[in-house]
Amino acid sequence: MTVQEKYKAAAPKLKAEFGLKNVMAVPKLTKVTVSVGTGKNHDKKRLELVGDRMAKITGQKPSPRPAKIAIASFKSRQGDIVGMKVTLRGTRMYGFLDKLLNIALPRIRDFRGYPVTGIDQMGNYTLGIKEHMIFPESADDDIKDSFGMAITFTTTSKDKKQTEALLRAIGVPFKKA
Repeated sequence: MTVQEKYKAAAPKLKAEFGLKNVMAVPKLTKVTVSVGTGKNHDKKRLELVGDRMAKITGQKPSPRPAKIAIASFKSRQGDIVGMKVTLRGTRMYGFLDKLLNIALPRIRDFRGYPVTGIDQMGNYTLGIKEHMIFPESADDDIKDSFGMAITFTTTSKDKKQTEALLRAIGVPFKKA
């Protein structure tokens, strides 16, 4: 069962659980943002590697993120590329979530779930992945070029309870309390 099918099946239950009168008031995912910091070395080969692997993983070319200010202790100048970001919506978003929840997360060693504390006041959830190697597209032999990523789920929910119920319904594995 795909993430989109799980959401369609869970929407009436969420509507009843929160006492919503309109189906359009049921919380839903609007976008998923995948971001990667490229580190302190401003190597063009490293940037190309990160961009290429992110494009393979997400199915969309990442946009480079320049530094907003210069920080001397980090040896970064204003305008240096310090990260990559991909914003996924619609069918690409649901395809990425299917891959993340059904293929990638079960490949993490000693995985016990993500904490619910990643839900912010606006109803969004951010989780971190230490290695991109859990995705099947990046199962290369170069372990030295491993990088982590932050994945943010942006929802239309009003509070933390609605966000948690929505994410549990689509299959995000949370830690048991």
